[in-house]
Amino acid sequence: MPYALFSSEAKLSKAYPTEADVWKHARLSGLVVDVATEDDKPAPRPVLDNDYEIKPCRPDPQEDPAKNQADAEREAELDFQLHS
Repeated sequence: MPYALFSSEAKLSKAYPTEADVWKHARLSGLVVDVATEDDKPAPRPVLDNDYEIKPCRPDPQEDPAKNQADAEREAELDFQLHS
């Protein structure tokens, strides 16, 4: 099942094939912050800013999660090339 970024029940992002894909895009968009954890954990853990959530979802009727992922990767690569 695809995943997307949500605020409450509102879907904020396109659907992507995996939860990890949504985390990656959220991090690239600046929506992930690192928070300190309990003393027994060696490093901060990432959490979504502004109470956003990543949840499984059904893609919109004309939406293809695999194409969304491929498009996002292509955009990230172009952005990287432009800023290098």
